[in-house]
Amino acid sequence: AKLFSGASTEFGAEPNTHVSLVDAAMPGMLPVPNAECIRQAVRTGLALDAKINRWSRFDRKNYFYADLPQGYQISQLYHPLVGEGAIEISLDEKNPDGEVKRIGIERIHVEQDAGKLMHDQHPTMSYVDLNRSGVALMEIVSRPDMRSPAEAGAYVRKLRSILRYVGSCDGNMEEGSMRADVNVSVRKPGAEFGTRTETKNVNSLRSIERAVRYEITRQAAVLDGGGRITQETRHWHEDTGVTTAGRSKETAEDYRYFPEPDLVPIAPSREWVEQLRSTLPEAPDVRLKRLSADWGFTDLELRDVVNAGAVDLIEATVSAGASPQAARKWWLTEIARRANETGVELESAGISPAQVAEIQALVDAGTINDKLARQVFDGVLAGEGTPAEVVAARGLAVVSDEGALGEAVDAAIAANPDVAEKIRAGKVQAAGALIGAVMKAMRGQADAGRVRELILSRLA
Repeated sequence: AKLFSGASTEFGAEPNTHVSLVDAAMPGMLPVPNAECIRQAVRTGLALDAKINRWSRFDRKNYFYADLPQGYQISQLYHPLVGEGAIEISLDEKNPDGEVKRIGIERIHVEQDAGKLMHDQHPTMSYVDLNRSGVALMEIVSRPDMRSPAEAGAYVRKLRSILRYVGSCDGNMEEGSMRADVNVSVRKPGAEFGTRTETKNVNSLRSIERAVRYEITRQAAVLDGGGRITQETRHWHEDTGVTTAGRSKETAEDYRYFPEPDLVPIAPSREWVEQLRSTLPEAPDVRLKRLSADWGFTDLELRDVVNAGAVDLIEATVSAGASPQAARKWWLTEIARRANETGVELESAGISPAQVAEIQALVDAGTINDKLARQVFDGVLAGEGTPAEVVAARGLAVVSDEGALGEAVDAAIAANPDVAEKIRAGKVQAAGALIGAVMKAMRGQADAGRVRELILSRLA
């Protein structure tokens, strides 16, 4: 539910179907805090080793925007729920045991989201969708401790893993569950911090790094040319990879903040905070070491999994019955290739861990081989049904008829007498050519191991 109403926050609903009277700012409607939102914000603060403030207060931030029906936003400027904390990132994500860097967290404050303007529904007007109005936002403000696009990406990846393990956010950036306001400034070594710009609502890990890189380059060029950086908000354009100016950055005074008169302060007790601390699951770094030991991965294999963002996916696939090595193989090769081709994150590739485990189970049972499994992936992603249904509909099962296999082997031997003679002379490695011929004749639907056995027995 939303921060101050019981309306649903489900993603993808028809416009203006998840809007309560409070969200629409109808006269006389008063906000009531959602206890679960407060609880999850405190748990997140604990996971970030942050101070939980014993007294916090909501403030009213006044500004007009078409998708903000109240004419103000309820936020926390002066007394946030969570104070200073920190997380550690690996400076070389390919080497999790290498040098780490501590990124400071300045605060976490809770506030309500605005609605959404849709500019592509009408030639002359913008439409307003208030489904998002009032959704709880947990704004995590970092300290200016990052020094490169790579560090920014590593920070958000680490932060997302913590949010997911706490359960306060699913981290699905393509659905807007997590997004970043990217603040960038440049300076010469030893100088004071430069004037910053804030690129709003960047919603993918790749785009965060691209936006940082673009702003660094743009700002450096402006300063080298004798110009000045304007403190402003900017918009990120995914298609062109550039930012453009939005509005000049307002100060706190411009918003006329004052204490929210309709809400009492929040004063979490020490006992309640400690009870929430006891509910925290295994920390991500500890979990990673445990999984690596359980799965028997080498450091290099685990590094590849972490870099691909596939830890959760592989764990779920293993839980569904696949071996760790098989799960790793499919997610980091076949599925990663498809995700790269379509420009999406692995988790959005269109196939679930349970389906991957089912495909591997068909391979383990000898129903299909790895080559045929790739065609099963095609069918599942095309919406043709479960892996078993795709195998049946496409006729992909491995041929186990010994008679049919024998005939294909005999035909291959007859068609390649020179290769057969080499095998008879002891050059067993030459069998690969005959195996390939048989597999081609049977459209890949043969057990390569059994084909090899038949070839060698016939030419012994």
